[in-house]
Amino acid sequence: MTAALTDLTLAEARDGLQAGSFSSVELTRAHSAAVERARPLNAFITETPDLALGLAEASDARRKRGGAAGPMDGIPIAVKDLFCTEGVSTTAGSHILDGFTPTYDSTVTANLKGAGAVMLGKTNMDEFAMGSANMTSYYGPVKNPWKGGDGRDLVPGGSSGGSTAAVAARLCLGAIGTDTGGSIRQPASFCGVVGLKPTYGRCSRWGIVAFASSLDQAGPMARTVRDAAVMLGAMAGHDARDSTSAPVDVPDFEAALSVGVGGLKVGIPKEYVVDGMAAEIGRLWEKGAAWLKESGAEIVDVSLPHTKYALPAYYIVAPAEASSNLARYDGVRYGLRVDGGSLDEMYENTRGAGFGAEVRRRVLIGTYVLSAGYYDAYYLKAQKVRTLIAEDFRRAFETVDVLLTPTAPSAAFAIGEKMDDPIAMYLNDVFTVPASLAGLPAISVPAGLSAGGLPLGLQLIGRPFDEETVLGAAHALEAAAGFDARPPGLDESV
Repeated sequence: MTAALTDLTLAEARDGLQAGSFSSVELTRAHSAAVERARPLNAFITETPDLALGLAEASDARRKRGGAAGPMDGIPIAVKDLFCTEGVSTTAGSHILDGFTPTYDSTVTANLKGAGAVMLGKTNMDEFAMGSANMTSYYGPVKNPWKGGDGRDLVPGGSSGGSTAAVAARLCLGAIGTDTGGSIRQPASFCGVVGLKPTYGRCSRWGIVAFASSLDQAGPMARTVRDAAVMLGAMAGHDARDSTSAPVDVPDFEAALSVGVGGLKVGIPKEYVVDGMAAEIGRLWEKGAAWLKESGAEIVDVSLPHTKYALPAYYIVAPAEASSNLARYDGVRYGLRVDGGSLDEMYENTRGAGFGAEVRRRVLIGTYVLSAGYYDAYYLKAQKVRTLIAEDFRRAFETVDVLLTPTAPSAAFAIGEKMDDPIAMYLNDVFTVPASLAGLPAISVPAGLSAGGLPLGLQLIGRPFDEETVLGAAHALEAAAGFDARPPGLDESV
């Protein structure tokens, strides 16, 4: 019974709950037990089994009374430890937030709670969401449930690696994360799951610990496109408390899956062929285009000429905003405090002890590019480049409906690799950053396995607030790819 329940998709579990085939308590206990068995993956920072059981019991009671069930009612999920959760520790993967327990929920977690979702716990992540491998967390690295051919532990991708690993390892039916430059999509590719970054403004940022405010966006990770659509519908919505939240209606994303891709124009941007990309990534990309063509789409070559400037522009804009956002962590209001002989010394001691190396690196970069002598030369120029990148996409979408690209330039790599080369690590985001700079919706769909037997994802990018078309195309791609692989030895390892 337990193994069967943890193998369900979110949509299957929802239908089973509605049919009375099992209870939310049974479903939650099965997943809580899986979380406990999988502790060697280090996917969770904080487990909340008692809270989860209480929420599950409340869900079952609602059903028994005949009350209207929410779209996520009784569904066990995981929450990235960047979302504030009332009464539950929120760390952002950082030592500097030790002891911080919010008295409120983020809008996204409140929306999910209102939809009946059951929170199993808070997942591990790169510190303040800064990383591409989930190696910078104060609480240690997350292990990908997939293994290298030589048995080595692999990174799950980052920064939402804990959430993605939890979904791939069948520890939850879905998880939420945040995507600043690819932090949902890239780990989804590494772990063989679906990861969706909605349009900037589709989901409220209120109550999410900020990294780069003009880029951060919450989104779902799940095992199928349908599951991601269900979750997005429960997460999204306008929030007056967030000035960047868009006052747009939330459509029925699940209904959009049935539309298909007949007559859809799919763009293939030539600039996404980059040096160092594994040949098998290129072959899978070609195969993905062929699958969509066979499903009725028209394949169109397009150009996004400023793509090559996206990564350097991102690594100016994002650290600049991080430098500003992280200035609030000073030992005065919440979290860690390391005393000193003066107020300034207390600030220095707290920030020096509380922030890890990658966060300190990005804060220093951000402070530098915002300084009086370099603001125009770096930050202002990067923002102009960002505008040009957005304009490239706008022009492309005059002739096509979605874009198809690889998600990441390689499969997952071993824990410890690339850590001594920040530039090599930053290149993991080369395919995901452009859509983030333009604020566009994008999804990663598992589409095949590498020669080493590791998952590879393909990315679809759409027009602003056109998640319906993106999800419809992703559903067709998912069906054509027929990806049903799972981490070898999953049952024994977790």
